[in-house]
Amino acid sequence: MEFQELIENRYSVRSYQDKVVEDDKVRRVLEAARIAPTAANKQPFSLIVVETRGKEEDLKSIYHADWFSEAPLVICACAIPSKGWTRRDGRCYVDVDVAIAMDHLILAAADLGLGTCWIAAFDSQAARKILKLPEEVEPLIFTPLGYPADESGTKTRKELKELVRYEHW
Repeated sequence: MEFQELIENRYSVRSYQDKVVEDDKVRRVLEAARIAPTAANKQPFSLIVVETRGKEEDLKSIYHADWFSEAPLVICACAIPSKGWTRRDGRCYVDVDVAIAMDHLILAAADLGLGTCWIAAFDSQAARKILKLPEEVEPLIFTPLGYPADESGTKTRKELKELVRYEHW
């Protein structure tokens, strides 16, 4: 798929087929995250791949929607702030790095015909407990990963002129 077509057609999937995602496709989406650019190439993240079957109740405590555990896999992108690059003024870029890695993963998934849905509104304490995260690791983003059982709806986005300025504010 051409890149422009990919970014225009990707959508947040909220219904998944009961179909296993092939190991090669899982590896390819994880590889896309691995090669994503990060500040000073620190790669201050870790990805946790969870097979959903038999873990639906645990996953529901992380995020309430049934479709969250309907996909065969759920991936959590975790930030490791101590390993992130920090600008001179003290701004740590770990959240940006994790977001870039997850965006690469999500676009790679869409390119392979897989669906995802970026989830930030989850119960971080439940995620910490269920994923057995060490104190220094922060769950930042979740996504289901599977074959879509729905179709894209209408996307609403601001016009470019509302988002872009030239030369100054």
